[in-house]
Amino acid sequence: MIVSASVDAEQAWKDLQRIRVPQERVYDEVERCAAGGAGATYVTAAIMWVFLAGMGLDLPRWGVWLALAGYVALLGGAAVIFHRRSRVRLHRTRYDWRMSAVFVGGMVVTGGTVLLSGRLVEELPLEPMLASPVQATVSAAVFVLFVRPANRWAVGSLRGRGEPAAREESGR
Repeated sequence: MIVSASVDAEQAWKDLQRIRVPQERVYDEVERCAAGGAGATYVTAAIMWVFLAGMGLDLPRWGVWLALAGYVALLGGAAVIFHRRSRVRLHRTRYDWRMSAVFVGGMVVTGGTVLLSGRLVEELPLEPMLASPVQATVSAAVFVLFVRPANRWAVGSLRGRGEPAAREESGR
């Protein structure tokens, strides 16, 4: 037995809008987090600054490994704390190439800055105790200046995804 129901176009449109509004709120929240609070960025930059400034000290091998373990532990702890504060979690399918490009680009820019500023500091006639904070400051500043705009660019692509398919279906 086949039962057919008439489809009311007005009701279908209202149902579509009812579904779309929460989705837009999710995108609004993700964009707000990317453009708004820079707490995670500044905490990460501060941890990086302390680590790089500490590397300027003449530490024994075990001290370097201990500092590296502390650096990784602090970054991991900060990631967990800021991830738990986030009210919205995107499904893995919502991450696109821009998110990956920002992650890889951030690694390249930050790592390159650390290496280049370290090379520059070696060339300048500075004492090691003064050279290390200079390297740390330059590297942390470049990190902060890169991360904020790059995150906004990566998140900006989320809202537009899926709209062409929705327009095609609504046009049928």
